[in-house]
Amino acid sequence: MNDENATDTSDGNRKTSPGAGTPPVVPPPPARPPTSSNTRRTAEQASEQKQTLFKAGFVVAGLVLLGLFIWWLATLIASANEQAAGQDPAPAAPETSQSAPATRSQLPQDGVSALDYQLGDCFENFDPEATESRVVACTTGHSAQLVALYRYPESDSYPGIAALRQKGREICQDAGLTDAVANYVLMQRNAYPSDTSWEKGDRRVDCYVTADKGNIIMESLLP
Repeated sequence: MNDENATDTSDGNRKTSPGAGTPPVVPPPPARPPTSSNTRRTAEQASEQKQTLFKAGFVVAGLVLLGLFIWWLATLIASANEQAAGQDPAPAAPETSQSAPATRSQLPQDGVSALDYQLGDCFENFDPEATESRVVACTTGHSAQLVALYRYPESDSYPGIAALRQKGREICQDAGLTDAVANYVLMQRNAYPSDTSWEKGDRRVDCYVTADKGNIIMESLLP
């Protein structure tokens, strides 16, 4: 018998087919990957690392520039020192002694060389032509006192008699004396080197104040 509504179950397997009008099954959308807080933290850490590296690079660059500046400054100073060392020293100024007179430890002294006379020395029985004299205390009787002197530089050539005489006049005029000069009749004398003594190293021009006679001066004529 043929029956269209029968269900064949002879094979023991139930078979089904979708009936008309049944809606299709829509598969669920794929799940979104979860947003992880670890991912955000990793990005922040990368940004911080970049900023740290940038700051470190800036600091290193600054240190390099500072080192270059210090090196340049040290080189400049060293160069200036080398130039200063290579230059000839400034020539010494000629010595003009018109300040406080020197003092000797023991007086009187006999046989003092004319080249060893000191500013302020007082002389007993002074002879301007002598090569040595007796130096005494200025509070005792004396006939002359060295009141000014001038030394030419060692490198100078002999200037000649006329120039030496003029220099002697100049230092005598500039010598500052006390009012005690009014108590005596005094003269000014100069002593200066000859060409022969110049060759031996004599460079000094001396100005003496001398009494007209005898050892009558009893005080220093310098302040």
